[in-house]
Parts: sequence; C-alpha cells; structure tokens
Amino acid sequence: MSYAGDLSPQEAWAKLEAGAILVDVRTEGEWAHVGIPDTKATENDPLFIQWTFAGGIPNPEFIEELKRQAPEDAAVELVFLCRSGVRSVAAAIAATAAGFTSYNVLEGFEGETGRHGARTVNGWKNRGLPNNLGKN
Repeated sequence: MSYAGDLSPQEAWAKLEAGAILVDVRTEGEWAHVGIPDTKATENDPLFIQWTFAGGIPNPEFIEELKRQAPEDAAVELVFLCRSGVRSVAAAIAATAAGFTSYNVLEGFEGETGRHGARTVNGWKNRGLPNNLGKN
C-alpha cells in the first residue's frame, strides 16, 4: 500500500479526535448539494480541495493547494474523504508521495448505493457521523 492505510468512517473520526485533519476531495457541487462533514467537535477544521472538477477533470493544482492549506508539521496526519472511497485513495497516494502521512476513509461520505439506487448503505453520513445535514 502506498499510503498509511484505510479507515472505516468511525476509525477516521477517532483519528480526527486525536488531531488528524480531514481533507474532503469531492467537488464543489458535492459539497454544496450533498453536504459536508462537521468537524467542530475536533481541534481542526476540514480542508476542501477538489481532486477532480465536475466532469472528472483532474485538478492539476491538487498537491500545491494541499501544501498551501495543510500544516507544515510532518507529524500531522491527513484523512482523505470522497463520495465512496475511490478518489480519496488516489488523493492519499499523491499526498503520500508529496511527503504527507495520509489515510483513506473507506465507504466515503455517501457510501454505497442500496437496492433502489440511493446511497443509503454505509459511509460517513449514513453511519451517523457529524455532518451539516442534521443526520447526526
């Protein structure tokens, strides 16, 4: 594995409570229309850096944006989150190559689709972790 590891949403929350920083790599549209994690109960605000733009266009400035926003302290761990845990793996790999200690959140923010096509099976919001949708 070329990053520090995969975490369940609950394990990710425990890392955040211990001082790690959440990096949400979804698109601006997802943040606006689906919701965002609420990390007020932890000591760090989340970072919002798109891994790809709408339409799947890669963000060529991802690492530079991460370097500008993330603390320079090498001891700070970063926890990457996307919709389902796929883009965040790629972001964690890239961040690790850039010198960060990086984890991926399995299941992502929305989780997997249920039998009716809605993302209701698992993931950050469906497991009741803090978010701005009032589902915690």
